[in-house]
Amino acid sequence: MFFKRIVSEGLAHYSYMIGDGGEALVIDPRRDCDIYIEEAQNQGVRLTHVLETHRHEDFLTGSAVLARLAGATAWHADSQWEYGYGEAVREGQSWQLGPHTLEAILTPGHTPGSMCYLLRYDGGMPWMLFSGDTLFAGEAGRVDLMGPEKRTEMAGLLYESLYEKVLPVGDGVLLFPAHGAGSACGSDIAAREFTTIDLERRLNRRLAYADRNQFIEKMAAAMELPPYFSRMEKLILEGPGPMPAPPPPLEADAFSAELARNEAIVFDVREELGFNAAHIRDSLFTRHSSISSYGGWLLPYDRPLLLVADEEHVAGAARQLGRMGYDNLLGWLIRGMYAWHNSGRDSASTAMVTVPELCRRLDTKEELCILDVRGEDELEAKGRIPGATNIHVTLLPGRLDEVPDCPSLFIFCGTGHRSTISASLIERSGRRGRTAVVLGGFAGWSSAECPIDRS
Repeated sequence: MFFKRIVSEGLAHYSYMIGDGGEALVIDPRRDCDIYIEEAQNQGVRLTHVLETHRHEDFLTGSAVLARLAGATAWHADSQWEYGYGEAVREGQSWQLGPHTLEAILTPGHTPGSMCYLLRYDGGMPWMLFSGDTLFAGEAGRVDLMGPEKRTEMAGLLYESLYEKVLPVGDGVLLFPAHGAGSACGSDIAAREFTTIDLERRLNRRLAYADRNQFIEKMAAAMELPPYFSRMEKLILEGPGPMPAPPPPLEADAFSAELARNEAIVFDVREELGFNAAHIRDSLFTRHSSISSYGGWLLPYDRPLLLVADEEHVAGAARQLGRMGYDNLLGWLIRGMYAWHNSGRDSASTAMVTVPELCRRLDTKEELCILDVRGEDELEAKGRIPGATNIHVTLLPGRLDEVPDCPSLFIFCGTGHRSTISASLIERSGRRGRTAVVLGGFAGWSSAECPIDRS
């Protein structure tokens, strides 16, 4: 038998390949699915089945494409919805892999028809559980995807799935979820790369509540819902097509022409210091390594995108965008801002200040405002900046009218990355007045012993 976990960067997504007896299957494949075909060829097996644990919300699955390429059968969970591909999994359905058996277990809660898959060694002893978004390392799946009015009901279903279906499979069973730390599908997934049912029973806070009512109360709490999730729901049911072709390289003149002709959005994914120093006016920003974390909060689907990126990061940026369904990439700027400036074109910049400089300005009673874009959990754990306006970076696109209107606005986050994201949004909104990001963010503020409200 062979087993392989495929990790998708940015999304903290895990998919799995299991094979024996000359055949193999894949669980929760990503959209760029060539890796599964290549692995099957390397192992000398034939892909026969492609399984999904649930309707994913944070990325486009590759089930329809992979099944077509491999001549396999695609199986989807959540049979209450009308999929445009594959067949619905039934509880208790099983697949043979040599002497081993993979069995479907209905575990609603995260979605109404979530499935876990239990691999039995030699057809008998429980060995591995592929839990999708039902149970993670240190966390359980969020229950708010069906809407706020359904949170309590879904939390109750999840409790029953965990205690009546998942935990009884046995403490020694290896647990393989669909996501690791950093995913938007759970609020606090632990960085445990490998785990077991026993470890989760002992270490997972979601399995330590006193009773069902407390579990429901805690799990049904509201979480931030990325706006792109609704787009994913629609595309996944239709059956996403293959990844689009890589974006073409464009010289500055061609880039500028595409920008004007298509009313495109410039998405700049360089490091924040480079963006702040010079960028194309009205660009939106996030660091290339964080596209999956923030791109879905920033980017609309009804506008084409033009990419500004260091050449070595273009392919990775396009891949992350394609996994979220941003297929209309018109191109990327060859030689970046260097070429843009050499063509005689104008650019914008975002002011940067150090913590000591801002402290000095506060001491002089200068008229200024501070916007802190850290999350509520960070504010509670580490303290607040007295007098600052607090709007989390992911909520800022819908709350730009709450940004303080004053001559000088200074933006804080933990270290500086989210401040630059926020500055790009605020500058694009047409706000008048000086906007500056604070280098070092709250980490620098704490080190400099500036005033902190810890009440």
